[in-house]
Amino acid sequence: IKKSIGSAFPGSEVKEIEVKGRNLSEGVPRSFTISSNEILEALTDPLNQIVSAVKNALEQTPPELGADIAERGMMLTGGGALLRDLDPLLAEETGLPLLVAEDPLACVVRGCGMALERMDGLRSIFTSE
Repeated sequence: IKKSIGSAFPGSEVKEIEVKGRNLSEGVPRSFTISSNEILEALTDPLNQIVSAVKNALEQTPPELGADIAERGMMLTGGGALLRDLDPLLAEETGLPLLVAEDPLACVVRGCGMALERMDGLRSIFTSE
């Protein structure tokens, strides 16, 4: 549903999708139509939390890294990056350029694999010793 009609901004065109499932109180199959505006309403609080987390991370970024981010922007990865218009929302809220990774789901897994392969060199990042 999120990928089909979800968006981080209200669109000029309201989209709808039919959802099929089981009514838990009655135990019978049921279908209903849900709109992109209803999905946006449901996503508003989580989107606000994402924006706050990004701003908080940027505030704690060392100056030399902050300068690099200001110049080059940020890269969105993971499943959330697939939400339509998340990149312009974050760009508007942070004033920074944003790019969505070419394959946002796979790049997270590849990055974790690379970190595991280099665990000895990265140990100080993951431990407080």
